[in-house]
Amino acid sequence: MAQEVYHHTFPNGLTVLAERMTHVRSAALNFLIPAGCANDPPDQLGLASVLSDLITRGAGSRDSRELTLALDNLGLDRDESAGVVHLRFWAATVARNLPAALEIYADILRRPHLPPGELAPVQALALQDLQSLDDEPRQRVLVELRKQYFPDPLGRDRRGTEAGIEAITPESVRRHYERHFQPRGAILSVAGNIEWQPLLDHVAKLFGDWQGQPPAAPALGARGARRLHLKKDTHQTQIALAYPSVPIGHPHYYQALGAVNVLSGGMSARLFTEVREKHGLCYAIWATYQTFKDRAAVIAYAGTTNERAQKTLDLTLAEFERLAKGIEADEVLRLKAGLKSSLIMQEESTSARAGSLASDWYYLGRIRSLDEIQKAIDELSPASILEHVRAYPPGDYTIVTLGPEPLQTPRDS
Repeated sequence: MAQEVYHHTFPNGLTVLAERMTHVRSAALNFLIPAGCANDPPDQLGLASVLSDLITRGAGSRDSRELTLALDNLGLDRDESAGVVHLRFWAATVARNLPAALEIYADILRRPHLPPGELAPVQALALQDLQSLDDEPRQRVLVELRKQYFPDPLGRDRRGTEAGIEAITPESVRRHYERHFQPRGAILSVAGNIEWQPLLDHVAKLFGDWQGQPPAAPALGARGARRLHLKKDTHQTQIALAYPSVPIGHPHYYQALGAVNVLSGGMSARLFTEVREKHGLCYAIWATYQTFKDRAAVIAYAGTTNERAQKTLDLTLAEFERLAKGIEADEVLRLKAGLKSSLIMQEESTSARAGSLASDWYYLGRIRSLDEIQKAIDELSPASILEHVRAYPPGDYTIVTLGPEPLQTPRDS
């Protein structure tokens, strides 16, 4: 079935993307607003997360309770979250309720109450979320890894800091909202059983007169330490590491994904097989790919006992280095099957398609067709992945550990 994908950018800078999926009865909407935690004032880290909660506590003619009831009455499955670059507003419902849902989100995005009386409980929830990291060592070590690897503010965690959350005031929330909630650079993506022209006309009615331009993206600072140990007296050691990769849009992008999946594309992939199964060194190990517009990284994690921690790190690094020695044909067949399965499941999900439309537009300025993606996956081979690995070999590692004692790590290159 041929894809029906549409896009339009209004004079105010708001981009609307849509994919018509006639085989479903639902629809999903996805707003990306360029107001993520990278834009938090340095003395109020956590502001984006606080705003993402407070903004749904009353909007337009509805107070907090009325707004929640209106959303629930439409049967919306929804979420609001803060990322590094964007605040994301996502919702899915039956397709006939999409126009009414968009009307409510127009109030949320353009006419929020941001009630001062609700700020204290929102701050309390944000502090609980931040403090929960103390009980989640895996999350804590990965948060610290990103802070060290990526230059500030790209390495920030959405949770912010205790001092930053406590410094937030009703006035600073309102200023931040007015400064960053602007149409230029914002993206609305919709996928489901929709008609394009009625959708576009409705969005024009709701958002066409929205005016304003967000400030320039913050300047990037220096990256953090390449080696860091977080001392904590536990029976386990958490290991997190990162090394540079190519960003989405790079000619080697799919080969980079292929290399990561050779390492960690399932229980038959190298890290799980070699480090966990054959040597019994760790209870959890994986690697993944994270991208921004102009940079990317392979991020890996292993959790193990203190006695096995050094060997776990050594063998994990050895597996990274072994990539350049050869890729087997059966490994590529398995990773291609996995990537295609993900693609097929995405094709059947309105939420996944809405998210992919917005992601593609933000990173690439265009929408990749499913056929284009499948063709790129089909063209992966041991030789093409090996060419990428040798051109961009693992190295220049950032390594963060959490446990009783630091580990011996390779010298910085």
